[in-house]
Amino acid sequence: MRRRDLIALVGSTMAWPLAAHAQQAGKVYRVGFLWDSPGAFPDAIEAFRQGLRDLGYVEGRNIAIEYRWAEGKPERMRELAEELVRLKVDVIIAPSSNYTEAAKRATATIPIVFLSHADPVATGHVTSLSRPGGHITGLSNMMTETNVKGLELLKQAVPGLARVAVIFDPATPSHGPGLKAVEAAGPALGLQVQPVAVGSATEFDAAFSAIARERADAVLVLSTAIFIAEEKRLAELALTHKLPSVFGPRHHVAAGGLLSFGPDRVDLWRRGAIYVDKILKGAKPADLPVQQPTKFELVVNLKTAKALGLIIPQPFLLRADEVIE
Repeated sequence: MRRRDLIALVGSTMAWPLAAHAQQAGKVYRVGFLWDSPGAFPDAIEAFRQGLRDLGYVEGRNIAIEYRWAEGKPERMRELAEELVRLKVDVIIAPSSNYTEAAKRATATIPIVFLSHADPVATGHVTSLSRPGGHITGLSNMMTETNVKGLELLKQAVPGLARVAVIFDPATPSHGPGLKAVEAAGPALGLQVQPVAVGSATEFDAAFSAIARERADAVLVLSTAIFIAEEKRLAELALTHKLPSVFGPRHHVAAGGLLSFGPDRVDLWRRGAIYVDKILKGAKPADLPVQQPTKFELVVNLKTAKALGLIIPQPFLLRADEVIE
């Protein structure tokens, strides 16, 4: 082969992958993000975005995130999910069980990734953790299990408890199995469990009045978007009614709740970016196992304990990851 022809051949074979790379690099992926509001777990939202940046995605260059906020109105979730479907996004981020349900009802084909689902198997959103099946996968926060642990920790922090009210939202898919697990665990801990259904923030006052009438000694609040948005109000009501309180997300304790126990949500949402990356590169959600948390946090608010007239046992405080004074 003549030297000139060899150079032409090598040049053409090198140019092809470079051209293909340039074409791929020019693609802008669209990710739908369905959530309550920018103020609900802003640190976790930023962790998800940072996770994407760590994987080489730059907003405005090779990825666009279409945010849709329900703003404390659960009835809007389905409408917003359908809007993302019409935009033909490549993947939908639906962090929790109720947003996953809304996205599932809106599409049977666009991949859906949850970031902190309480119980994806019990709600039917995946077939199993190892083999999700369908078009949904992501990370679970194991809320069904951590709710039970939170009840146990509450009893350890306040040993004299006999009756605990459990505030739950009937419209949140994961609250059914979550409440069932807490009710089953109660007798072994020497506790009576009082379920209290709350479907909106307008029902908080009536709920706490019912809790007071039934003479509950404390309150466990299951996590969902409408409760997260009203974290300060819930903490104030618990304090007003002299009720020790336990939550899942630590933000409730920063707002004045007594205890929280749950996974490190920031870590979960950051890891969620890995699922997005895999799906954008061709992986199917059905083949991506659901991951579980590896980090858990126990947070105690001593200021709230003092306001309630409680003395938290020192061994318990030593176990806490954070103590707010």
